[in-house]
Amino acid sequence: MTASGKHRPMGARELVLLALLGALLLVTKLALAWLPNIEPVSLLVLVYTAVLGWKALAPVYVYVMMEILIWGLGFWNLCYTYVWLVLVVLAMLFRKMESPLGWAVLSGAFGLSFGALCALVYWVTGGWAFALSWWVSGIPFDLLHCAGNFAMALVLFRPCRQVLTRLMRT
Repeated sequence: MTASGKHRPMGARELVLLALLGALLLVTKLALAWLPNIEPVSLLVLVYTAVLGWKALAPVYVYVMMEILIWGLGFWNLCYTYVWLVLVVLAMLFRKMESPLGWAVLSGAFGLSFGALCALVYWVTGGWAFALSWWVSGIPFDLLHCAGNFAMALVLFRPCRQVLTRLMRT
């Protein structure tokens, strides 16, 4: 925003940086793909939102589009169109929070609820019984997601936020 309160157009540097942050989401997820439901995407989305605010949606949807382009459109990634938005909205509510423990709790809770959030797609396509059975069968993976998210955010949220804050200033 300018001093007069008007939005200024995004510059080329910022546009490229947001696209690279989206690519980073995919690359880091693929790097840990050998671990079941352990992924840095949740952590990075929280960091991006804490530093960038609503602009975090740009790298999030770059990531979602790359997932769809690489793996094709399926129920499992259709939920990405809204699940990551939910995390951005939650992070915006807590954007000023300084405590790594608070971010870890938020990230862990998101990991625990990930399957339930994704089950909405299965409810629409197959009904309540299908959605419930899909969600319940995935609870062990949601527990892993919760633990991984909690641990990563507890250890890495603060340093990642510091790096991104410096990167956005230069």
